[in-house]
Amino acid sequence: MSTTSTTTTLTPQEIVERTLAAGRHLLGCVVIVSETSEAVLRWANSTMTTNGSTLSSRVTVAALVDLPGGPAAGTVSLGEVVTDPARLVDLVAAAERSAREAGPAKDAAPLPEPSAEDPGWGEPGARTSIAVYADLAEGLAEVLAGPARQFGFADHSLTTSWLGTSTGVRRRWVQPTGSVELNAKSADSSAWVGAATRDYTDVDVRALAAEAERRLAWSSRKVSLEPGRYETLMPPSAVSDMLVYLGWSMEGRAAQEGHSAFTGRAAVGERLTDLPLTLYSDPAEPGLEYEPVVIAGGGPAVFDNGAPTRRVEWIREGEVHELQYTRAEAAEFGTAFTPAGDNMILTGGSSASIEELVANTRRGLLLTCLWYIREVDPATLLLTGLTRDGVYLVEDGEVTAEVDHNFRFNYSPLDMLRRATEVGATAPALPREWKDYFTRCRFPGMRVPDFRMSSVSLGR
Repeated sequence: MSTTSTTTTLTPQEIVERTLAAGRHLLGCVVIVSETSEAVLRWANSTMTTNGSTLSSRVTVAALVDLPGGPAAGTVSLGEVVTDPARLVDLVAAAERSAREAGPAKDAAPLPEPSAEDPGWGEPGARTSIAVYADLAEGLAEVLAGPARQFGFADHSLTTSWLGTSTGVRRRWVQPTGSVELNAKSADSSAWVGAATRDYTDVDVRALAAEAERRLAWSSRKVSLEPGRYETLMPPSAVSDMLVYLGWSMEGRAAQEGHSAFTGRAAVGERLTDLPLTLYSDPAEPGLEYEPVVIAGGGPAVFDNGAPTRRVEWIREGEVHELQYTRAEAAEFGTAFTPAGDNMILTGGSSASIEELVANTRRGLLLTCLWYIREVDPATLLLTGLTRDGVYLVEDGEVTAEVDHNFRFNYSPLDMLRRATEVGATAPALPREWKDYFTRCRFPGMRVPDFRMSSVSLGR
């Protein structure tokens, strides 16, 4: 007599309910199941090299326990498809051990109660496929047949998250994320362009390639420039890389405890610029939507899982307006709960395009993008990094040459805002440095009169 064993993959909803049942004895329990469906294209030397799709799963469990000194939280994750319910019991036990080892949490708070029903809770995960690139591929075929050597990468993912908590929260969210990067090369120059997208219906790859080839044409004349302070025109991509980092740094506790750039000259209520600039995050921003409730797999915000997100104006009309606070921090410091945002938009500039900023420049530098950005001094938010794939000399309103090297820069995004003399039209922007973590951006081009190029970098 022979027997056969079968395994059945548990649905995300079953995983949530079984895991919460296994954690009934805890002070509280949070379960996040995520499925990411991803499709990618890659090309090099004007030839397609890779295309394919993948599906990945992750279960994250946060256990809240009551210790003598106060509540504690511990989080563990499992990055695989769950077929054995016993694995969920093990996850709960591991999360509980982690919580007890961590000790009382400074930011502990009761888990939020449900704020709304989610009619999509019972639905399966969303799926993408190579078919999302149908229009892109048609245009890309023409681009790859062009004169420049083309390198690039396109990525599209749909991440479905199911959040369940012991207080009764049940929420499902599908987050689309996509980006395309093109790098056009000649014998001695390289030009980069990129765009973020939700579904590729708004990506014109021919226009992107034309812009890259226009920049390559600027490289026909080369100049060498010394390090120093230059009037610098920063396109939306470069602005986004600097100001996204600023947004990430606007943490309330750090400011309250005195080890942040937002403790002194950039404290809440301080004016950064006379320009009417507003930097905000909004989960309902058309085309840049993100989850309407907190879905946090760890950190202080783990206690806020299920709390509604909202529009946050980090900078309003040129003044620092809000900093990020968990619910516990808000209660401790007497301020409002201010969740982190998963998009960032800067408004309040003029209608000028980056081309119009160039046309109004007597002499300066036009950057393409930034990379390898690192923090040097948190007290001033001084950042260092490198220019990449094209630094161009502007003279009398025209791009006249490519600088034959890159620069290392040292500058603070706070000083960018303080010293900017002209800010253009807000447009979709893809951060070059941060695109693996953050793509939902709209930023303007910006004129900074004294951007500091601290040294020469010989890499392209």
